[in-house]
Amino acid sequence: QVQLVESGGGLVQAGGSLRLSCAASGSIFSINDMGWYRQAPGKQRELVASITSGGSTNYADSVKGRFTISRDNSKNTVYLQMSSLKPEDTAVYYCNAEVRSWLLASLRVNDYWGQGTQVTVSS
Repeated sequence: QVQLVESGGGLVQAGGSLRLSCAASGSIFSINDMGWYRQAPGKQRELVASITSGGSTNYADSVKGRFTISRDNSKNTVYLQMSSLKPEDTAVYYCNAEVRSWLLASLRVNDYWGQGTQVTVSS
């Protein structure tokens, strides 16, 4: 089994910054893509940013230039540096990881989610 534990959410004023962290642990052979998603009340979960194992990144248009995703493969950890935060960034942020693990003598790929961390931006 694999667990993703997020940290770093909280309350911040508009224009402020926050840094989210997500550490993966458990039965991990390697991790492919990692990403951050968010879900605001009454809205669907949406991709915020993703990063491949090689470091290639992808961002939602709404956060380009304000958010930066990074990862430390030695720690199985992904980060999201959020700057110039806006009230519309308020949401629960979820970490996601595509993990390769040994299962019955073969490598299997499964998708895992963190429990979510609340980010609230006040105007």
